[in-house]
Amino acid sequence: MPEGEKMRQCKQEVEQQQKEDEREGLIEFYGSYQELFQFFCSNTTIHGAIRLVCSKKNKMKTAFWSVLFFLTFSLMYWQFGILYREYFSYPVNLNLNLNSDRLTFPAVTLCTLNPYRYSAIRKKLDELDQITHQTLLDLYDYNMSLARSDWSTLSTRKRSSRSLLHHVQRHPLRRQKRDNLVSLPENSPSVDKNDWKIGFVLCSENNEDCFHQAYSSGVDAVREWYSFHYINILAQMPDAKALDESDFENFIYACRFNEATCDKANYTHFHHPLYGNCYTFNDNSSSLWTSSLPGINNGLSLVVRTEQNDFIPLLSTVTGARVMVHAQNEPAFMDDGGFNVRPGIETSISMRKEMTVRLGGSYSDCTEDGSDVPVQNLYSSRYTEQVCIRSCFQLNMVERCGCAYYFYPLPAGAKYCDYMKHIAWGYCYYKLLAEFKADVLGCFHKCRKPCKMTEYQLSAGYSRWPSAVSEDWVFYMLSQQNKYNITSKRNGVAKVNIFFEEWNYKTNGESPAFTVVTLLSQLGNQWSLWFGSSVLSVMELAELILDFIAITFILTFRWLHSHKMHSPPGPHPSSQDNTAFQDETSGLSAPHRFTVEAVVTMLPSYNSLEPRGTSRDGEMGHE
Repeated sequence: MPEGEKMRQCKQEVEQQQKEDEREGLIEFYGSYQELFQFFCSNTTIHGAIRLVCSKKNKMKTAFWSVLFFLTFSLMYWQFGILYREYFSYPVNLNLNLNSDRLTFPAVTLCTLNPYRYSAIRKKLDELDQITHQTLLDLYDYNMSLARSDWSTLSTRKRSSRSLLHHVQRHPLRRQKRDNLVSLPENSPSVDKNDWKIGFVLCSENNEDCFHQAYSSGVDAVREWYSFHYINILAQMPDAKALDESDFENFIYACRFNEATCDKANYTHFHHPLYGNCYTFNDNSSSLWTSSLPGINNGLSLVVRTEQNDFIPLLSTVTGARVMVHAQNEPAFMDDGGFNVRPGIETSISMRKEMTVRLGGSYSDCTEDGSDVPVQNLYSSRYTEQVCIRSCFQLNMVERCGCAYYFYPLPAGAKYCDYMKHIAWGYCYYKLLAEFKADVLGCFHKCRKPCKMTEYQLSAGYSRWPSAVSEDWVFYMLSQQNKYNITSKRNGVAKVNIFFEEWNYKTNGESPAFTVVTLLSQLGNQWSLWFGSSVLSVMELAELILDFIAITFILTFRWLHSHKMHSPPGPHPSSQDNTAFQDETSGLSAPHRFTVEAVVTMLPSYNSLEPRGTSRDGEMGHE
């Protein structure tokens, strides 16, 4: 092939290669980090980035805009951190809604406020009363009109391990001055009783440790001491809680709801160790009362007897009745939410219903039904926080003391505490109660609030009932219909009205205050504030990061490949060894690659091709 033809063909190949280089490839990477950064700053929609390259000839401006650019980035991501921290704290908004509809009437529990003297335990209670009366005589010189011979007869009994006197004397009432407990001898009137506190001592089974339960009020001390022994007497009766000696007609003289008379199907009965016979109205889920209208005439109206007859005066020191309003299928904890009704008074209680709905999951630690709470529910009712707390204490009581507290439900396989069988249970109970109140047992931490709960806000008004001008005919009608023959008529009866104040009820709900949409919106606001850009600008920044990673990978690969290609060769053969040189030369594969590379690298420029060709042709023509 002529030399000129070769040069023209080579020129065409170079032009075609240049055109191919100018065409945009499917995938293209930059040759250096500087080229990548310069292209990004020149073409991005992020404000301020162009200033990093347009003023490259002015180093002061470049430094200023570089510091400003990265400072802005730092402030923006600091704001991002604040937003993320707020989002993962799961804040909530409180939504208050007022609803108007016919309302289901709540359950109402009414107690006599005086524990009943059961006939099955009357003998032991009489014995305990005699011991208590003698104790009051010894401590306070107070004679409750009991014959001295009664105590003498009681003292001569055999003090066996099953005698009530033996166990009462094991836990006697004592006076306490400062930090020392002493037992006063009988007939010691010279002691100033105002300088002493009264209490009782509970010791462990081996008497190695004792718990001092002291009170500043003698009334509280006597009542607590008497209650402790009273519980032991009840625990000795296996079916004491099942005894039904209630007399509904002798306690509740009149019952009306929504102008209709109540009957036995509308209430259930249970006995409370301290509050006596209790009656719960409207607790039957199959036929619940509904208030048609608000107001006193459309609620529950009760006339109750408040006379103390055959009750226990040393255990109950108040007169009247105790009432509590609660939701259905919830136990009535009279200590927590109840209040007393005064004799001779008409108590009108207006109610406002209030529902609370909490968000569960990450927003709060509430529970839907208590199934995820690590405390067994001992009550035959739905989960409430108080149900869980009492169940937690009872389970700890059984575990630590070996018996169950009489006020709470009995766990499976356990027995109620009785110092006939569990000698030191009182010591264990009061020690455990102190730990419970200090939350050492962790009951208040384990028991969580329910996500849905209904509460009733109560307000009460009082008036004299019956009035002075109407009391004669009212008491006469009660005596004719209910055999009401109380001497002190005004202190023996009371009236209670419970009704809804209005139909409106309040619902307190929660909603997420910071959702994913809110987070993205806040992030977008911060991005626009600091850089005035959009979502596409974020994609440009993501593209920059990906290109940076790709270039880093390519340059690393080239460096490793170049390092491998330029590694030092093995020992060269001697110039004198002609045979070895020939073998090595013949062993080289594809020598044409070097020729092609030489042609490509040594190719002259476009400007030098024509003159050389022309010169060569001239020379050939000349020849």
